[in-house]
Amino acid sequence: MANVTKKQDRYEIETDGQTVGHAIYRVDGDVVTMPHTEVDPAFGGRGLAGELVQFALDDVRSQGLKVDPACPYVAKWIDRHPDYQDLLA
Repeated sequence: MANVTKKQDRYEIETDGQTVGHAIYRVDGDVVTMPHTEVDPAFGGRGLAGELVQFALDDVRSQGLKVDPACPYVAKWIDRHPDYQDLLA
């Protein structure tokens, strides 16, 4: 089972006690820009990137902020999940 945590400038996802991916973010006013998301290719195909992005966007929502999905993966994920499009800056 994967575990996602929030750090100062990134969200990290770990599985089996190993950090396997991250999503970098920066906050400017009420907008969170997410420029890069990455999961170790050895852990691809498990849905970890989606789990990571959903956790990050839920966190953004809980703070009443908006998101700038500069990362193509984040933008694509939001496109596929219409219930998150209200977060777009």
